[in-house]
Parts: sequence; structure tokens; C-alpha cells
Amino acid sequence: MSDDTILETGSDPDVAAAELALGVLEGEERGAALRRVMAEPGFAQAVEQWRHYLATLFDLWPEHAPPAALSARVERSLDALQAPPPAASSRYWPAAAAVMSAVAAALLLVIVLRPLPAPVRVPVGVPVRVPVPVPAPTPTQAPVESPPTPAPVVTPEPAPTPRALPVMPDALLAAAIAPVKKGAPVTAIYDPGSGALRIAETTLADDRRSAQLWVIGADGTPHSLGLLRTVGATALNVAAANRARLATGATLAISLEALGGSSTDVPQGPVVATGVVSPV
Repeated sequence: MSDDTILETGSDPDVAAAELALGVLEGEERGAALRRVMAEPGFAQAVEQWRHYLATLFDLWPEHAPPAALSARVERSLDALQAPPPAASSRYWPAAAAVMSAVAAALLLVIVLRPLPAPVRVPVGVPVRVPVPVPAPTPTQAPVESPPTPAPVVTPEPAPTPRALPVMPDALLAAAIAPVKKGAPVTAIYDPGSGALRIAETTLADDRRSAQLWVIGADGTPHSLGLLRTVGATALNVAAANRARLATGATLAISLEALGGSSTDVPQGPVVATGVVSPV
């Protein structure tokens, strides 16, 4: 595979499909992408194509352990960035301090030597006239009282009509069913409100075996959800008995069975992929 290989999707590449396959979407963006997987078969197929394409790239470049001295080099670089720069010294600070001290001493000398104003001396025996405020004359006629103002009439407003609160839909559940051996995980999206379960295309089975999906709830017992298609995504309608088991924390598992699925209520073939259910 050359460096200029382009993933063939049949149309312009969808960036959201690639980001979902890489696992870089979070929060509302990841929820919107998973809802598109449920509603748009073309988008779900594009996500699976990106997963297989990226899995091939991972096989081309195996993992390598970093050098032992790399961690110490990174820590030394961070310590060098966090060290504060040395404070620059100035030769003008001693002269400035001496000038400010001289100015303060001069101001103190002016305050101490300033003459105080001479006090006013009053001769003994001379009467001092102090003005006495004269009260205002009392009116002889009582003021005429105005008639009281009638209180305004307040018309009560009608009580608002109560509005029904909108019914919030149940949150979607999702699981990344990862193969036990090497391979890209299979995405499963479940809508608890309608019981619709959509599983992306998987290549775990072949013409001689069938891929069967199981849910393992709090009781620890596997319960069959149905068979997966060998080509394209699979849409299942979860039975009422299994909807309570398909909740947050439950495990989805895929086993390889004989054509037509297991003849009993438990897997008879090997379990090749598992994933935990979590809210979107």
C-alpha cells in the first residue's frame, strides 16, 4: 500500500465517519454520529470501511517501545520551561532610594518648624454675645386636609394555563464489540424506546458458520438476540423479555455457531467478540 492510497467509499469521504472510527469524537458529537449509524445505512457502512482501513494500517506499523531515556528528557524539558527567569538587577535603585529619603526628611522638617496660629484672647469681664436662634411663629390657621385618594382598582390576571412537559426520549445505548483476536471492533446501537438494535457489518463468520449475538445481563446467563448478516449491517427487534437485560453494564457477545445458529439456549461455538453496553 502506497502513501497516496485513498479509501474508496463511492462518494466524497465523510469526515464524521472517519472520526468515529478513530474514536476522537466525544459528547454530543459522538452521540450524533452514533444516531446516524442507526438511521443511515450508508454512513454505517462508511464507518466500517474506515475501521477496516485503519486496522490494515495498524498491521503495517507494529508497536515499538520508546527509548528508556525519553521520559527523563521530557521531564528535564518541562523543568526548564517552568523555571522563572532571574530578576534583572538595576544600578539605579540605590540612588533613587537616597533621593526619596532626602525628600521625606525635608517634608518632616517643614511640618515640625511651621508656626502655629496665635490663640484669640478674650478680656475678663467683657460679656460675649452668643446668637440664639429664634423659633418660627406658630401658624394660627390649621392646614386644610385634602380628601384621601381612592386606592387603584387592581384587576387580577388570569392564571396561566399549565403546559404539558415534553416527553424526553430514552437515551441510546452503544457497545463496541471487540474481537478476542486482532481485528476492528463491531459497533452496536440500541434504542430502548423502540427496541431497535443495529449492528454494523462484521466479517467474523463465513459461509460455513453463522455469527450469533448474545446478551449477558445481571443474571450472568447468555440470552440469544439473533443471527448477524454476513453482508451489510444487521437490524434486530429485541424481544420484550430481553429488553430489560439489554441495559447499561450488560455484555454483548458474538459466537460462531453452525449454520442457522445454536440449537440450545446457550452458545455452542466459540465466543469470538465481546463488548460492554454504555449510554451514549
